[in-house]
Amino acid sequence: MTRQSNTYLANAVADKLRAEGTPFAVATVVRTLASTAAKPGMKALVLGNGDFADGWLGGGCVTAAVKKAAITAIKTGEATLVCLRPEELLADMEGATKDETLHVAHNGCPSRGSMDIFVEPVKPQPELLVCGSGPVASALLRIAVSFGFSLVLCGEIEHAIADRKYASLVEMDSAVPAAVDRYVVVATQGKGDVTTLTAALKMAARYIAFVGSRRKFASYEDKLTNAGVSAAKIATVRSPAGVHINAVTPDEIALSIMAEIIQTRRTGGQQRTTDDAC
Repeated sequence: MTRQSNTYLANAVADKLRAEGTPFAVATVVRTLASTAAKPGMKALVLGNGDFADGWLGGGCVTAAVKKAAITAIKTGEATLVCLRPEELLADMEGATKDETLHVAHNGCPSRGSMDIFVEPVKPQPELLVCGSGPVASALLRIAVSFGFSLVLCGEIEHAIADRKYASLVEMDSAVPAAVDRYVVVATQGKGDVTTLTAALKMAARYIAFVGSRRKFASYEDKLTNAGVSAAKIATVRSPAGVHINAVTPDEIALSIMAEIIQTRRTGGQQRTTDDAC
């Protein structure tokens, strides 16, 4: 396989993994010394369990070291440099073993070559799932475009900018695997509120918010309980959605929700206090 075809296949598989929301690491040979099977520029894609999704970098010693480094990189979100050296050169790397960004490994292959492989984690974009077809849902999708989210719409909005669109959460749940980092906003505003909330609360999500008054959401709690949703899950819903900025218009409400989503994402999902709500 030529280096060009190796890169082409890696890109195609990477695009597929991103579309599926699967975390992976890209391992790229950046330097070689003496005789090595893989050459600079060759790549491999490694999954979170260490399996190679695509590509080849060499024999058992190389594969084992890259697998270990990739698993760690995906878990921590930090890139690392794998340095494979034959026995006689390991002593030269003694000081480097204290560097957490380096992974030094013994190359026991007969070639006795040296390789440096850059392992970079690739995690899916966080997913913003907007449920509804009204002005708040539409405004939220417009505002969210610039914030690095994969946008999903469950509803009918003409000319909506979204990466994926579904008629309902039930349709989406049967078609798409759970996202790594999902944020859900229920902006159905009286049209299937309970059905949508029930489906949303049964999904894996870091944040679920309801566009509506606190009193309106409270009126749904018994119905959600009867639908099999636990009290603990119900208590996680941000209602009303958004940080307190005295929002009135759909665009203002959407802005307050986007601010709360960013706040949640950057603070590890800490719950706000009651006084913070709109």
